[in-house]
Amino acid sequence: MSGFQLIATSAMGIEALVAKEVRALGYDCTVENGKIEFVGDESAIARANLWLRCADRVKIKAAEFKAETFDELFEGTKAVPWEDYLPSDAEFPVTGKSVKSKLFSVPDCQGIVKKAIVERLKSRYKGTSWFEENGPLFKIEVALLKDVATITIDTSGAGLHKRGYRAAQGPAPIKETLAAALIRLTNWHPDRPFRDPFSGSGTIPIEAALIGQNIAPGFNRDFLCETWPWMSEAVFEKAREEAEDLARYDQPLDITGSDIDPGMVDIARQNANEAGLGGIVTFKQMQVADFTAQEAYGTIVGNPPYGERIGERAEVENMYREMGRAFARLDTWSVYILTADEQFERAYGKKATKKRKLYNGPIKTDLYQFWGPRPPRKTET
Repeated sequence: MSGFQLIATSAMGIEALVAKEVRALGYDCTVENGKIEFVGDESAIARANLWLRCADRVKIKAAEFKAETFDELFEGTKAVPWEDYLPSDAEFPVTGKSVKSKLFSVPDCQGIVKKAIVERLKSRYKGTSWFEENGPLFKIEVALLKDVATITIDTSGAGLHKRGYRAAQGPAPIKETLAAALIRLTNWHPDRPFRDPFSGSGTIPIEAALIGQNIAPGFNRDFLCETWPWMSEAVFEKAREEAEDLARYDQPLDITGSDIDPGMVDIARQNANEAGLGGIVTFKQMQVADFTAQEAYGTIVGNPPYGERIGERAEVENMYREMGRAFARLDTWSVYILTADEQFERAYGKKATKKRKLYNGPIKTDLYQFWGPRPPRKTET
Protein backbone atom coordinates (compact mmCIF):
# COMPACT_ATOMS: atom_id res chain seq x y z
CA MET A 1 0.00 0.00 0.00
CA SER A 2 1.28 3.48 -0.80
CA GLY A 3 -0.93 5.67 1.37
CA PHE A 4 -1.31 4.50 4.95
CA GLN A 5 -3.05 6.84 7.35
CA LEU A 6 -0.51 6.94 10.20
CA ILE A 7 -0.72 8.19 13.76
CA ALA A 8 2.24 9.00 15.98
CA THR A 9 0.95 9.05 19.55
CA SER A 10 2.53 11.27 22.18
CA ALA A 11 2.27 12.35 25.79
CA MET A 12 0.14 15.42 26.43
CA GLY A 13 2.05 18.65 26.02
CA ILE A 14 4.70 17.50 23.55
CA GLU A 15 2.55 17.03 20.43
CA ALA A 16 4.22 20.04 18.75
CA LEU A 17 7.66 18.44 19.21
CA VAL A 18 6.50 15.18 17.62
CA ALA A 19 4.88 17.12 14.76
CA LYS A 20 8.18 18.91 14.16
CA GLU A 21 9.96 15.54 14.01
CA VAL A 22 7.38 14.16 11.55
CA ARG A 23 7.78 17.22 9.32
CA ALA A 24 11.57 16.89 9.51
CA LEU A 25 11.14 13.41 7.96
CA GLY A 26 9.31 15.07 5.06
CA TYR A 27 5.66 14.35 5.91
CA ASP A 28 2.88 16.90 6.31
CA CYS A 29 0.85 16.29 9.46
CA THR A 30 -2.08 17.42 11.55
CA VAL A 31 -2.00 17.69 15.34
CA GLU A 32 -4.65 16.75 17.90
CA ASN A 33 -4.50 15.97 21.61
CA GLY A 34 -2.03 13.12 22.02
CA LYS A 35 -1.74 12.27 18.33
CA ILE A 36 -0.06 13.47 15.17
CA GLU A 37 -1.54 12.19 11.90
CA PHE A 38 0.25 11.89 8.56
CA VAL A 39 0.17 9.83 5.36
CA GLY A 40 2.99 7.58 4.19
CA ASP A 41 4.03 4.26 2.71
CA GLU A 42 5.95 1.34 4.23
CA SER A 43 9.09 3.48 4.18
CA ALA A 44 7.32 6.13 6.29
CA ILE A 45 6.40 3.46 8.86
CA ALA A 46 10.02 2.33 9.10
CA ARG A 47 11.52 5.84 9.21
CA ALA A 48 9.00 7.12 11.76
CA ASN A 49 9.71 4.20 14.10
CA LEU A 50 13.45 4.69 13.76
CA TRP A 51 13.56 8.47 14.07
CA LEU A 52 10.73 9.79 16.27
CA ARG A 53 12.43 10.62 19.58
CA CYS A 54 9.44 12.05 21.45
CA ALA A 55 6.55 9.87 20.16
CA ASP A 56 5.16 6.89 22.08
CA ARG A 57 4.13 4.69 19.13
CA VAL A 58 3.44 4.68 15.40
CA LYS A 59 0.06 3.22 14.43
CA ILE A 60 -1.83 2.59 11.19
CA LYS A 61 -5.31 4.10 11.27
CA ALA A 62 -7.36 1.35 9.63
CA ALA A 63 -10.72 3.13 10.02
CA GLU A 64 -12.57 5.98 11.66
CA PHE A 65 -16.37 6.20 11.71
CA LYS A 66 -19.40 7.13 13.79
CA ALA A 67 -20.56 4.29 16.04
CA GLU A 68 -23.46 4.88 18.40
CA THR A 69 -24.71 1.27 18.23
CA PHE A 70 -23.08 -2.14 18.22
CA ASP A 71 -24.43 -2.68 14.68
CA GLU A 72 -22.67 0.45 13.47
CA LEU A 73 -19.44 -0.66 15.15
CA PHE A 74 -19.72 -4.12 13.58
CA GLU A 75 -20.49 -2.91 10.05
CA GLY A 76 -17.91 -0.12 10.14
CA THR A 77 -15.23 -2.58 11.20
CA LYS A 78 -16.28 -5.24 8.69
CA ALA A 79 -16.02 -2.68 5.85
CA VAL A 80 -12.26 -2.33 6.44
CA PRO A 81 -10.12 -4.31 3.94
CA TRP A 82 -8.51 -6.38 6.69
CA GLU A 83 -7.17 -8.84 4.13
CA ASP A 84 -4.76 -6.09 3.03
CA TYR A 85 -3.24 -6.09 6.51
CA LEU A 86 -3.75 -9.53 8.06
CA PRO A 87 -2.58 -12.84 6.60
CA SER A 88 -4.82 -15.86 7.20
CA ASP A 89 -2.67 -17.04 10.15
CA ALA A 90 -2.39 -13.61 11.81
CA GLU A 91 -2.66 -13.32 15.57
CA PHE A 92 -4.81 -10.25 16.18
CA PRO A 93 -5.79 -9.46 19.78
CA VAL A 94 -8.10 -6.46 20.16
CA THR A 95 -7.83 -3.95 23.00
CA GLY A 96 -10.08 -0.95 23.54
CA LYS A 97 -11.04 2.21 25.38
CA SER A 98 -14.15 4.37 25.47
CA VAL A 99 -14.54 8.01 26.50
CA LYS A 100 -17.79 9.99 26.45
CA SER A 101 -19.47 7.45 24.13
CA LYS A 102 -22.77 5.59 24.10
CA LEU A 103 -20.83 2.35 23.63
CA PHE A 104 -19.13 2.40 27.01
CA SER A 105 -18.58 -1.34 27.59
CA VAL A 106 -15.01 -1.84 26.43
CA PRO A 107 -15.10 -5.69 26.56
CA ASP A 108 -18.24 -5.72 24.38
CA CYS A 109 -16.66 -3.30 21.87
CA GLN A 110 -13.50 -5.42 21.70
CA GLY A 111 -15.57 -8.57 21.09
CA ILE A 112 -17.62 -6.96 18.32
CA VAL A 113 -14.54 -5.62 16.53
CA LYS A 114 -12.88 -9.03 16.76
CA LYS A 115 -16.02 -10.75 15.40
CA ALA A 116 -16.31 -8.25 12.53
CA ILE A 117 -12.68 -8.78 11.51
CA VAL A 118 -13.18 -12.55 11.54
CA GLU A 119 -16.31 -12.25 9.37
CA ARG A 120 -14.46 -10.06 6.89
CA LEU A 121 -11.49 -12.44 6.69
CA LYS A 122 -13.81 -15.47 6.28
CA SER A 123 -15.34 -13.85 3.21
CA ARG A 124 -11.90 -13.10 1.72
CA TYR A 125 -9.96 -16.23 2.65
CA LYS A 126 -12.27 -18.80 1.05
CA GLY A 127 -12.42 -22.17 2.73
CA THR A 128 -11.19 -20.75 6.03
CA SER A 129 -13.79 -20.83 8.78
CA TRP A 130 -11.43 -20.98 11.75
CA PHE A 131 -8.38 -18.78 12.31
CA GLU A 132 -5.72 -20.44 14.44
CA GLU A 133 -3.86 -17.18 14.98
CA ASN A 134 -0.44 -18.83 15.13
CA GLY A 135 1.27 -16.39 12.75
CA PRO A 136 2.61 -12.83 13.01
CA LEU A 137 1.15 -10.52 15.65
CA PHE A 138 -1.05 -7.53 14.78
CA LYS A 139 -2.11 -5.53 17.85
CA ILE A 140 -5.45 -3.87 17.09
CA GLU A 141 -7.12 -1.20 19.19
CA VAL A 142 -10.62 0.26 19.04
CA ALA A 143 -10.81 3.70 20.65
CA LEU A 144 -14.20 5.36 21.07
CA LEU A 145 -14.28 9.10 21.70
CA LYS A 146 -17.58 11.01 21.60
CA ASP A 147 -19.20 8.18 19.59
CA VAL A 148 -16.45 8.10 16.94
CA ALA A 149 -14.60 4.79 16.63
CA THR A 150 -10.95 4.83 15.58
CA ILE A 151 -9.43 1.44 14.81
CA THR A 152 -5.66 1.23 14.70
CA ILE A 153 -2.89 -1.33 14.20
CA ASP A 154 0.28 -0.83 16.26
CA THR A 155 3.45 -0.97 14.14
CA SER A 156 5.96 -0.39 16.96
CA GLY A 157 5.43 -3.26 19.38
CA ALA A 158 7.25 -2.16 22.53
CA GLY A 159 6.80 1.57 23.10
CA LEU A 160 9.28 3.82 21.31
CA HIS A 161 10.76 4.88 24.66
CA LYS A 162 12.33 1.41 24.78
CA ARG A 163 15.46 2.29 22.82
CA GLY A 164 17.26 -0.92 23.68
CA TYR A 165 20.11 0.57 25.72
CA ARG A 166 18.62 0.48 29.24
CA ALA A 167 20.47 -2.49 30.73
CA ALA A 168 19.47 -1.43 34.23
CA GLN A 169 17.51 1.35 35.92
CA GLY A 170 16.92 2.91 39.29
CA PRO A 171 13.70 3.98 41.02
CA ALA A 172 11.29 6.21 39.04
CA PRO A 173 13.34 6.51 35.84
CA ILE A 174 12.30 9.19 33.36
CA LYS A 175 11.06 7.84 30.02
CA GLU A 176 13.50 8.21 27.15
CA THR A 177 10.83 9.97 25.05
CA LEU A 178 10.27 12.61 27.75
CA ALA A 179 14.03 13.01 28.23
CA ALA A 180 14.39 13.71 24.51
CA ALA A 181 11.50 16.19 24.69
CA LEU A 182 13.17 18.06 27.58
CA ILE A 183 16.35 18.44 25.51
CA ARG A 184 14.38 19.56 22.46
CA LEU A 185 12.79 22.30 24.60
CA THR A 186 16.17 23.81 25.53
CA ASN A 187 18.55 26.14 23.71
CA TRP A 188 21.32 23.53 23.72
CA HIS A 189 23.53 23.01 20.68
CA PRO A 190 25.96 20.10 20.33
CA ASP A 191 28.96 22.45 20.40
CA ARG A 192 28.07 23.63 23.95
CA PRO A 193 28.47 21.91 27.34
CA PHE A 194 25.54 19.86 28.63
CA ARG A 195 25.09 18.77 32.26
CA ASP A 196 22.52 16.72 34.18
CA PRO A 197 23.17 16.94 37.95
CA PHE A 198 20.48 14.30 38.74
CA SER A 199 21.37 11.80 36.03
CA GLY A 200 20.09 8.64 37.76
CA SER A 201 20.39 5.82 35.22
CA GLY A 202 21.73 8.25 32.61
CA THR A 203 18.69 8.72 30.40
CA ILE A 204 18.89 12.49 29.83
CA PRO A 205 22.65 12.63 29.03
CA ILE A 206 22.35 9.57 26.77
CA GLU A 207 19.43 11.12 24.88
CA ALA A 208 21.42 14.36 24.56
CA ALA A 209 24.30 12.44 23.00
CA LEU A 210 21.97 10.67 20.55
CA ILE A 211 20.56 14.07 19.54
CA GLY A 212 24.01 15.67 19.42
CA GLN A 213 25.37 13.04 17.04
CA ASN A 214 22.06 12.71 15.14
CA ILE A 215 21.81 9.00 15.94
CA ALA A 216 18.34 7.55 15.25
CA PRO A 217 16.81 6.62 18.63
CA GLY A 218 15.50 3.31 17.25
CA PHE A 219 18.88 2.21 15.88
CA ASN A 220 19.34 -0.44 18.57
CA ARG A 221 15.99 -2.29 18.46
CA ASP A 222 13.43 -4.12 16.32
CA PHE A 223 9.80 -3.24 15.63
CA LEU A 224 6.66 -5.38 15.53
CA CYS A 225 5.85 -4.57 11.90
CA GLU A 226 9.15 -6.13 10.78
CA THR A 227 7.51 -9.53 11.36
CA TRP A 228 4.64 -8.78 8.96
CA PRO A 229 4.71 -10.57 5.58
CA TRP A 230 3.91 -7.44 3.55
CA MET A 231 6.64 -5.37 5.21
CA SER A 232 9.69 -5.98 3.05
CA GLU A 233 13.02 -6.50 4.80
CA ALA A 234 14.50 -4.13 2.25
CA VAL A 235 12.36 -1.25 3.57
CA PHE A 236 13.90 -1.37 7.04
CA GLU A 237 17.32 -2.16 5.59
CA LYS A 238 17.17 1.04 3.53
CA ALA A 239 15.84 3.08 6.50
CA ARG A 240 18.68 1.84 8.72
CA GLU A 241 21.24 2.60 6.01
CA GLU A 242 19.84 6.13 5.81
CA ALA A 243 20.12 6.46 9.60
CA GLU A 244 23.74 5.27 9.48
CA ASP A 245 24.57 7.78 6.74
CA LEU A 246 22.99 10.67 8.66
CA ALA A 247 24.69 9.93 11.98
CA ARG A 248 27.47 12.35 12.93
CA TYR A 249 29.70 10.06 14.94
CA ASP A 250 32.60 12.52 14.66
CA GLN A 251 30.67 15.36 16.35
CA PRO A 252 32.59 16.14 19.55
CA LEU A 253 30.36 16.46 22.63
CA ASP A 254 30.83 17.74 26.15
CA ILE A 255 28.10 15.89 28.09
CA THR A 256 28.33 14.95 31.76
CA GLY A 257 25.82 13.42 34.13
CA SER A 258 26.27 13.32 37.89
CA ASP A 259 24.40 11.74 40.78
CA ILE A 260 24.81 11.54 44.53
CA ASP A 261 24.38 7.73 44.44
CA PRO A 262 27.51 5.85 43.24
CA GLY A 263 25.36 2.83 42.38
CA MET A 264 23.33 4.94 39.94
CA VAL A 265 26.53 6.29 38.39
CA ASP A 266 27.61 2.71 37.66
CA ILE A 267 24.20 1.94 36.10
CA ALA A 268 24.39 5.09 33.95
CA ARG A 269 27.83 4.10 32.64
CA GLN A 270 26.52 0.62 31.86
CA ASN A 271 23.58 2.07 29.91
CA ALA A 272 25.83 4.48 28.00
CA ASN A 273 28.08 1.58 27.02
CA GLU A 274 25.00 -0.35 25.85
CA ALA A 275 24.05 2.63 23.67
CA GLY A 276 27.54 2.72 22.16
CA LEU A 277 28.26 6.04 23.88
CA GLY A 278 30.67 4.88 26.58
CA GLY A 279 33.46 7.16 25.38
CA ILE A 280 31.14 10.05 24.58
CA VAL A 281 29.19 10.68 27.82
CA THR A 282 30.88 11.10 31.21
CA PHE A 283 29.28 10.18 34.54
CA LYS A 284 30.54 10.98 38.03
CA GLN A 285 29.38 10.93 41.64
CA MET A 286 28.59 14.40 42.96
CA GLN A 287 25.94 16.18 45.01
CA VAL A 288 24.28 19.20 43.40
CA ALA A 289 25.62 21.59 46.09
CA ASP A 290 29.15 20.95 44.74
CA PHE A 291 28.25 21.64 41.11
CA THR A 292 30.70 23.98 39.37
CA ALA A 293 31.64 24.65 35.75
CA GLN A 294 34.60 26.47 34.19
CA GLU A 295 32.98 26.45 30.75
CA ALA A 296 30.58 29.16 29.55
CA TYR A 297 27.20 29.12 27.80
CA GLY A 298 26.28 25.60 28.83
CA THR A 299 22.91 23.97 29.42
CA ILE A 300 21.71 22.13 32.53
CA VAL A 301 18.73 19.78 32.32
CA GLY A 302 17.62 18.02 35.48
CA ASN A 303 14.80 15.87 36.81
CA PRO A 304 15.42 16.06 40.58
CA PRO A 305 13.44 14.23 43.27
CA TYR A 306 10.00 15.79 43.79
CA GLY A 307 9.67 15.09 47.50
CA GLU A 308 6.24 13.47 47.22
CA ARG A 309 6.72 10.97 50.04
CA ILE A 310 5.98 11.99 53.64
CA GLY A 311 9.13 13.07 55.40
CA GLU A 312 11.05 13.96 52.23
CA ARG A 313 9.67 17.48 51.84
CA ALA A 314 12.19 19.38 53.99
CA GLU A 315 15.11 17.41 52.55
CA VAL A 316 14.07 18.13 48.96
CA GLU A 317 13.45 21.83 49.66
CA ASN A 318 16.94 22.10 51.11
CA MET A 319 18.34 20.43 47.98
CA TYR A 320 16.49 22.97 45.80
CA ARG A 321 18.05 25.82 47.84
CA GLU A 322 21.52 24.30 47.42
CA MET A 323 20.85 23.94 43.71
CA GLY A 324 19.84 27.58 43.43
CA ARG A 325 23.02 28.74 45.19
CA ALA A 326 25.26 26.50 43.04
CA PHE A 327 23.66 27.51 39.74
CA ALA A 328 23.61 31.24 40.63
CA ARG A 329 27.36 31.27 39.95
CA LEU A 330 26.79 30.16 36.33
CA ASP A 331 25.79 33.51 34.87
CA THR A 332 26.06 32.45 31.21
CA TRP A 333 24.32 29.07 31.58
CA SER A 334 20.70 28.11 30.89
CA VAL A 335 18.93 25.84 33.40
CA TYR A 336 15.89 23.60 32.84
CA ILE A 337 14.42 21.75 35.82
CA LEU A 338 11.44 19.36 35.70
CA THR A 339 9.55 18.99 38.96
CA ALA A 340 6.05 18.49 40.34
CA ASP A 341 6.80 20.86 43.22
CA GLU A 342 4.72 24.01 42.66
CA GLN A 343 6.82 25.87 45.24
CA PHE A 344 10.08 25.12 43.43
CA GLU A 345 10.90 28.74 42.49
CA ARG A 346 10.56 29.88 46.12
CA ALA A 347 13.06 27.27 47.34
CA TYR A 348 15.36 27.72 44.32
CA GLY A 349 15.46 31.46 44.94
CA LYS A 350 14.71 32.72 41.44
CA LYS A 351 11.69 33.12 39.22
CA ALA A 352 11.76 31.11 35.99
CA THR A 353 11.96 32.85 32.62
CA LYS A 354 9.21 30.51 31.48
CA LYS A 355 7.25 27.48 32.73
CA ARG A 356 5.85 24.68 30.60
CA LYS A 357 3.37 22.06 31.81
CA LEU A 358 4.40 18.49 31.03
CA TYR A 359 3.43 15.03 32.27
CA ASN A 360 6.03 12.66 33.67
CA GLY A 361 3.90 9.55 33.29
CA PRO A 362 0.71 10.34 35.26
CA ILE A 363 2.41 13.09 37.30
CA LYS A 364 1.67 16.69 36.34
CA THR A 365 4.96 18.58 36.33
CA ASP A 366 6.38 21.91 35.20
CA LEU A 367 9.57 22.50 33.25
CA TYR A 368 11.11 25.57 34.90
CA GLN A 369 13.25 27.37 32.34
CA PHE A 370 15.96 29.86 33.34
CA TRP A 371 17.42 31.28 30.15
CA GLY A 372 21.00 32.43 30.01
CA PRO A 373 22.39 34.94 27.48
CA ARG A 374 23.09 33.95 23.90
CA PRO A 375 26.74 33.16 23.26
CA PRO A 376 28.60 35.68 21.10
CA ARG A 377 28.70 34.88 17.42
CA LYS A 378 31.86 33.23 16.24
CA THR A 379 33.81 35.52 13.94
CA GLU A 380 35.32 34.23 10.73
CA THR A 381 39.11 34.12 10.73
